[in-house]
Amino acid sequence: MAKFTQEYKLQVAKRYINELVSYRDLANQVGVDDSVLRYWVMLVRHHGDQAFVFPYTNYPSAFKLRVIHFITEKNYSIREASAIFHIPDPCMVRRWKKKWEIAGEDALESKEKGPSTMTPNQKKKKIKDHSSNQSVEDMKKELEYLRMENAYLKKLKGLSSGRTITNEIKAKVVYELRNEFPVTRTIKVANMPKSTYYDIIKKWNQPNPDRKWKRRINFIYHKHSGRLGYRRITDVLQEKGYDVNKKKVLRIMRELGLKCIVRMKKYKSYKGEVGKAAPNILNRNFRAEKPNQKWVTDITEFKLFGQKLYLSPILDLYNGEIITYTLQSRPTFDLVETMLAQGLKHVNEGDELLIHSDQGWHYRMAQYRGTLKEHNITQSMSRKGNCYDNSVMENFFGILKSEFLYLQEFDSIEHFKDELKEYMYYYNHLRIKSRLKRKSPVAYRVSTELAA
Repeated sequence: MAKFTQEYKLQVAKRYINELVSYRDLANQVGVDDSVLRYWVMLVRHHGDQAFVFPYTNYPSAFKLRVIHFITEKNYSIREASAIFHIPDPCMVRRWKKKWEIAGEDALESKEKGPSTMTPNQKKKKIKDHSSNQSVEDMKKELEYLRMENAYLKKLKGLSSGRTITNEIKAKVVYELRNEFPVTRTIKVANMPKSTYYDIIKKWNQPNPDRKWKRRINFIYHKHSGRLGYRRITDVLQEKGYDVNKKKVLRIMRELGLKCIVRMKKYKSYKGEVGKAAPNILNRNFRAEKPNQKWVTDITEFKLFGQKLYLSPILDLYNGEIITYTLQSRPTFDLVETMLAQGLKHVNEGDELLIHSDQGWHYRMAQYRGTLKEHNITQSMSRKGNCYDNSVMENFFGILKSEFLYLQEFDSIEHFKDELKEYMYYYNHLRIKSRLKRKSPVAYRVSTELAA
């Protein structure tokens, strides 16, 4: 192969960088092997215009060892490491590495050239001095080994923390000690195969296969302010067209430390025998075939800024939509009366509506029962002390408190009311449900109305 000048190599490498030409085509034009051209380009990318001005021709053993450690510890190829350290030919590094693997660091020492000028007596003296110093060298090596072993065991104890010691933990210890001791020697102390260590290190440098899922799950979780568990996050992902299993979502959420807030108990409005109770006509049949067929209602309590607020909503069992709600500082009868008046505006002519509640005193009042009778609405009540008879409403209150009340901070009562209004819109229009074919309550109702 012809010898090329520094300027010519630089010109060829820049031509590849700046022009739309392949390595093979340009190498054929220049008359070099494409691997040589690749190395020229690497040098230029790392060192610019000084790429072919090499500072050394004879390298000390410490430099050679540094290059080898860079390759073994950081998992770089010989070619790229040679370019980074500005070495004219990667074959030189390949020879260094081979010697180091066979005979260790001593093989990297530069040997003196030329015939020996020592006399026989001088040679005998050198052998004698070597034998006398051999025990000192052995002691130094043993001391270094003990120091390395002590450092390894100390760090291993800290990282394992009583857990089973795996190759992953051993590799991490060796990796953390790489700047203090030679990796190959520390691997021997760890009593693990060298190939195993480098396989583990290689995996660390590879991108995490779950990184995109973690980003998506984390985004959905925080977009919904931590309100969604792994099942509903799976629904959101599947609705967006991603093929993912709920077990994978659960595993990733645990890795990220994401979980829903535990739900709390609700306000109890039962105050004894007041008025007349209605029979349990709903009888836990929480399925409705169309809107305005079955409604459920109840009252829950909030404690904010030393005050109490009482919420009274109506929920349609057809799609879980909140039809209306009232919010007051006292649980008086007009809390329920106003709610019912607002709800009746959504009832259409021909609807055969049933409304279910617990046996709270509000729903046993003659005025409430009279309003229902006037509008041909059937009244149903849960059995005394049986929360499961109205579990859908109980479930909504649990969701509301865990996703809204305990998750946000409020500046005032008015701020709470504004945020509650926003949450009710979110619940009806944006919060998807599995049983609604991964649609929100309003979206599901609209889709069924259009299908009809």
